Formats: sequence, C-alpha cells, structure tokens
Amino acid sequence: MKSKANISSTTSFTLSGFPEVEGLEHCLAALLLLLYAVSILGNILILFIIKEEQSLHQPMYYFLSLLSVNDLGVSFSTLPTVLAALCFHAPEIAFDVCLTQMFFIHFFSWTESGILLAMSFDRYVAICHPLHYSTVLTDIHVAHMDISIIIRSFCMVFPLPFLLKRLPFCKAHVLTHSYCLHPDLIRLPCGDSTINSMYGLFVVISAFGLDSMLIFLSYALILRTVLAIASQEERLKTLNTCVSHICAVLIFYVPMVSVSMVHRFGKHAPEYVHKFMSLVYLFVPPLLNPIIYSIKTKEIRKRLCKMFLEPKL
Repeated sequence: MKSKANISSTTSFTLSGFPEVEGLEHCLAALLLLLYAVSILGNILILFIIKEEQSLHQPMYYFLSLLSVNDLGVSFSTLPTVLAALCFHAPEIAFDVCLTQMFFIHFFSWTESGILLAMSFDRYVAICHPLHYSTVLTDIHVAHMDISIIIRSFCMVFPLPFLLKRLPFCKAHVLTHSYCLHPDLIRLPCGDSTINSMYGLFVVISAFGLDSMLIFLSYALILRTVLAIASQEERLKTLNTCVSHICAVLIFYVPMVSVSMVHRFGKHAPEYVHKFMSLVYLFVPPLLNPIIYSIKTKEIRKRLCKMFLEPKL
C-alpha cells in the first residue's frame, strides 16, 4: 500500500514549452519578449501620462490607471516562467512557487473583470445621469470601488492554493503551459478534485458571469439614453466615449470565454489549441488596452505625440 508521504511528495512541476514549433523556439521566444516589452512599456506610459496630465485626473482615468497596473501585474506574473521555459530551458517550477504564480494570475484576471465593470458604471453615470456624475463618482467613492474590487478578487482566489495543497499528486507533473493555471493544475491530482472544480466554476459564474451581465445591462441603459437623443451627431459623439471601454471588454471576455470553453468542452482538442488560447487570454488584453486608449483618447494621444515627436522636431 502506497503511503501518503509517497503520494503527496510533489515538490515541483514541469512547465511545457512549445514542442509543436521545434526549431523555431528562438523566434517564438523573441516574439513573446517583444509582446511583453510593448505591453509593459505601453502600460507604464499610460500611468505616466495620467499622472502628469492634469486634465486626466478624472474617475474614468483613475479606473484606467488601475487597469494599467493590473495589466502590468498580469505580464510580470507570467514573464519569469515563460522566460525560464523558452529562453533558458529550465522548465522545473517548485510546487509552492507554482501555486503562488497561479494565485497572482487568477487574482489579476478577476480584478480586471471588476475594473471593467467599474468603468462601465462610470460610462453609465456619465451618459445617463450627467448632472449627478461629480457627486456620485467622487475621489473617495472611486477609491472605495477600487479597494472593493481588490478585496473581492483576493477573497475569491485565496482558497485556491489551499484547496490544491490538500490533494495528493501522484500523476505525471507536466503542465500544459509555461505558467500555472488552476484548470491545468486540477487535472493532475490522483485524489478527488470535485471540490476544486466546483469552486472554480462557482467563482467563474459569480465573478465573470455576474460582471458581464451587469456590463451588458449598463450598456443597454446607455443605448436607451443615446437613442433618445434627437441629433444623430450627438448620438455618435456620445457613443464614441464608450468605444475604448467596449473594445477593452471584448478583448478580455472573448478570449476568457474561449479558454473556459476549450478547457471544459475541448478536452480532446490538440494540446497546441489549449496553449494558443491561453496565450491569447493572457497576452492580448495587456498588449491592446494601452494601444486602444492611446488611439481613442485625445489627451493621451496628444501627450504621446508631444513626447515622441517634439524632440525630433
């Protein structure tokens, strides 16, 4: 009879690279490093511009600042193991380090969902109740919303490492990705992981499901208000203030839903499909959010032009 010590003596996991692109690992590593660099630089620039530009000291841009900090957190959570697996051929990751990385990846993911919901509330108040905007979204209220988002995400993700630690790991400890994700880890225990799976599903529904429904509701109310505006030019101008946020919502929720569907219903799909979808989910929002807001926000665009073009002129 196998002892409990032998069953649960897992000390490390093996991260997977991309054997499907054998011979092109260096090109893939260079591409991923470029994406990381663009993502990190873009979000740092957004934070710097919002800090320096007095006209951007408004609730909408405070939420954008938190979104940029969160996207930096996503990038820095995955960067060390992606570099280790692809560039330095060191795929081993300690058990506790893996759980810590999983905690931060999911924490930042669920925080992003909450930030997008807060930003939709900002757009709802600005368009549907403009006269009350300055009294509803004061600096104190914005700070309370930010703190609530962070506490909610922490409380949701906090049980995950402990639920995994109680399970015996006696199967092959090879992960599908170059980083640790909860859906990937719960495939490995040889004990009953039903509680882990059910809790993960509960959190997805209560966080992502509820947030997406409230975001949809806010835009339904916004659309109703916009359609009541007589001038077509004014309708387009009002809707244009929501374009950046709508794009941010789509580039977050579409990959996230796709990853969830692949993990739950595409168990027989090729492994590279799982890897590609997870890369899209973790790389696309931090990469595109600063680009979208730089293009669509006049004040940010002007400041960027001033920073990069004026010295040359």
